[in-house]
Amino acid sequence: MSTTSHTKDNTTRSPLVLRPGEGREYLMGSLSAVFKADGDETQGKYSISEWWLEPKTKGPGAHSHPEDDTFYVIEGTMSFLIGDEWVHAERGSFVLVPGGVTHDFENRGTVRAGVLNLSIPGAFEPNMPAIAEWFKHNPPGSTDA
Repeated sequence: MSTTSHTKDNTTRSPLVLRPGEGREYLMGSLSAVFKADGDETQGKYSISEWWLEPKTKGPGAHSHPEDDTFYVIEGTMSFLIGDEWVHAERGSFVLVPGGVTHDFENRGTVRAGVLNLSIPGAFEPNMPAIAEWFKHNPPGSTDA
């Protein structure tokens, strides 16, 4: 079995296998992100990351961007703002927010919650140092506030 794969432009990449908890972690108080693949690993085509929120933690704040945002809830229940409506998505739920739609997410529950996020196109991770620095000075608030 080969350990490399060939793409249309004849470049090679090695397969990537990460064990639970592995990846590049960005700590932002009661919010954290673990990037599984981005940049060179995907040739900039997509980005895959986990986002974890401790109980009663607000997310990044309402925002929008041109590309779609997709989420798969891997633990707990995550609340999503989509447009002007909040929806609650338990473990196993999938959420697709079309590009241009205002959205946010938070954990209103009493247990840690996490989502797998897929961003297309990729190259999202280069933004993370600035995002983590911003959260250092503006920690996520509590959903009880």
